[in-house]
Amino acid sequence: MSASAVYVLDLKGKVLICRNYRGDVDMSEVEHFMPILMEKEEEGMLSPILAHGGVRFMWIKHNNLYLVATSKKNACVSLVFSFLYKVVQVFSEYFKELEEESIRDNFVIIYELLDELMDFGYPQTTDSKILQEYITQEGHKLETGAPRPPATVTNAVSWRSEGIKYRKNEVFLDVIESVNLLVSANGNVLRSEIVGSIKMRVFLSGMPELRLGLNDKVLFDNTGRGKSKSVELEDVKFHQCVRLSRFENDRTISFIPPDGEFELMSYRLNTHVKPLIWIESVIEKHSHSRIEYMIKAKSQFKRRSTANNVEIHIPVPNDADSPKFKTTVGSVKWVPENSEIVWSIKSFPGGKEYLMRAHFGLPSVEAEDKEGKPPISVKFEIPYFTTSGIQVRGLQWGRGDWASASAGHTHWAWREQQERAAAQPAAGTGGSAPRAQPHQGEACTPPCSA
Repeated sequence: MSASAVYVLDLKGKVLICRNYRGDVDMSEVEHFMPILMEKEEEGMLSPILAHGGVRFMWIKHNNLYLVATSKKNACVSLVFSFLYKVVQVFSEYFKELEEESIRDNFVIIYELLDELMDFGYPQTTDSKILQEYITQEGHKLETGAPRPPATVTNAVSWRSEGIKYRKNEVFLDVIESVNLLVSANGNVLRSEIVGSIKMRVFLSGMPELRLGLNDKVLFDNTGRGKSKSVELEDVKFHQCVRLSRFENDRTISFIPPDGEFELMSYRLNTHVKPLIWIESVIEKHSHSRIEYMIKAKSQFKRRSTANNVEIHIPVPNDADSPKFKTTVGSVKWVPENSEIVWSIKSFPGGKEYLMRAHFGLPSVEAEDKEGKPPISVKFEIPYFTTSGIQVRGLQWGRGDWASASAGHTHWAWREQQERAAAQPAAGTGGSAPRAQPHQGEACTPPCSA
């Protein structure tokens, strides 16, 4: 059983738009949501599921909106929350910015979308590309005759439209990894985690059948086999286009991809990670006058490798002013809206060490310190490298030959990206990601933030 009704509320709890799917919950029940939320928030016991009588409120907050689903039955909570986040994604792709104003300006389209997204409390068509085929920005205009849904809605491959044609067939693939580290004050790594994903941009004609080949070192938990020197990935999640039965049998990632950009799979890996760029910070705070930073960045990878486009983000007090910087390499800028300074180094060779000093003035009356401080974070790119060891060896289209990174295939060149985030201001590092190179002068997408 899933949701009985879905509401979109403003920050005061006023209903902007709602849709009753099952009729078993009184629509006025949502009036109890905001008082309960405020009460639980004051008690410090706020949770994503609230209750009043026999009604459960499952909610998320996005910008200045609350999205709330209600149910009296034994609902699948994970399914409901996944649906609410999918609603946010679809609305954002339609209206760019999902906020109160965009809801008020697009009532008709939103009602049409809610009718297609869910039926009798169960999620239906949630792919925005398919929805955009027959619910457009002019969707509120009346049309003569009964509209026919596109074939993709009832097709077995609902995530891809038929009849797609390109003059030139191309595939771009990115393996993006972020590394989260918890570092003690004396520099010991207490906990490390790699969070990765494989993202693709597909521009292929027709209904292409693709097979993705990973390196032999990769070992998924559900194979039931153990190997030394293997990479054991956890929480593996595939896009709906992947044939899970074939993957379970022979670990082949076979799929008919959606058109355009999508995430093929995501994974997590708990393992000991050696920070590739180590950060040490010394902070001297002089009461009611100034604060000084000394940041040391050291590359801990081989000399023949080079980290490109390095950005080190250092948090500073909200009320800091009058910045002064001195660095041995690169450039430093103050970003007051984010309360941070960004140290940029275009090229960082292996085995090198650089130093940066920063000086800020402080007001005579200081603001109260926050309970927590954001970490120092680092993001960078290293060619031909991933922290986890996962590699994409090739991609096969139909029954053709495998296109591999080493083969120099026309549409298969490689670049890799690496990013890192520390858990303490004292030290930190980031993750890594392989990335497909653009072809014929196309611009690469920017690195993702860790």
